Amino acid sequence: MKTVATILLCMAALPALASEATNQMFDSYRAEGAGEFSAERGKGMWTQTFKQQKSGQPVSCTTCHTGNLQQTGAHVRTGKVIEAMSARTNAERFNETKKIRKWFLRNCKWTLGRECTAQEKGDYLTYFLSE
Repeated sequence: MKTVATILLCMAALPALASEATNQMFDSYRAEGAGEFSAERGKGMWTQTFKQQKSGQPVSCTTCHTGNLQQTGAHVRTGKVIEAMSARTNAERFNETKKIRKWFLRNCKWTLGRECTAQEKGDYLTYFLSE
């Protein structure tokens, strides 16, 4: 029963944190064939380790962004500060579709070695909006 209540609370919070840009992105992902989005799947991929294409080193999204979406991260090579990914902590993070597309393209290719699917992007975005 507690799990159901938690899920309902998270679902209720998503529209409040969603922006016009995130709603457009979700619509775009659905148009590309994505199904229901899952914060749990997004979190699972966020922490999953992949072999970085150029270096061969193990990497995950947490390598630069940390495991806590509400914390600031730093790029592993440059040390450049990366603002928190949580929409709750960083309200400006997901307000522009152009930036959302740019960073998914760049970071998926660097971490996964390929572009993310529409389903994966929707799951990640759902996770970001839930934290």
